[in-house]
Amino acid sequence: MNEVQKKALLKVARDTVEAAIKKLPAEKPHSDDPDLTALCGCFVTFKNGDRLRGCIGQFTSDVPLVELVAEMARASSTRDSRFFADPITPSELNSLDIEISVLSPLKPTDDPLSLRLGVDGIYIKRGRASGCFLPQVATETGWSKEEFLSYCCSHKAALPPDAWKDAGTEVYLFTADVFGAAFRDI
Repeated sequence: MNEVQKKALLKVARDTVEAAIKKLPAEKPHSDDPDLTALCGCFVTFKNGDRLRGCIGQFTSDVPLVELVAEMARASSTRDSRFFADPITPSELNSLDIEISVLSPLKPTDDPLSLRLGVDGIYIKRGRASGCFLPQVATETGWSKEEFLSYCCSHKAALPPDAWKDAGTEVYLFTADVFGAAFRDI
């Protein structure tokens, strides 16, 4: 993503979340830019200072990226179940930071320890249980590779911490183009 594309996606996320939180109608985003109409996954994250306020995304999409950013911004700001008891309020909007992670396709790996901390995200799946960490989580926490994989298993997928070592557990790696801005600066 170049700077113009990043700013366009951040504005879509900002406008969408502002409309959602204020319970106003939102315009459906549109773009003629081939990179912004690509079919790829993304996550949209909201923070207030160091405090997470919402993070939802998906790995694949059948709608253009610009539309998926709007969908994930709305979902992250209003439907992240971790924040049902403490939702984002209109007065909080200007205190938020928006981060968008545009994802590469998932790649299965037989060697989870081949992941590059701070570069690769992980998606771990066994049966109906699954969980993921975006690449930036490793940088933010300072975890080792083993800790990164184990915390994803136990805290995100509700699996035993060492499930990533089990041949019956699928582990996927992906990268992300991560960018963001303060809500008030977009």
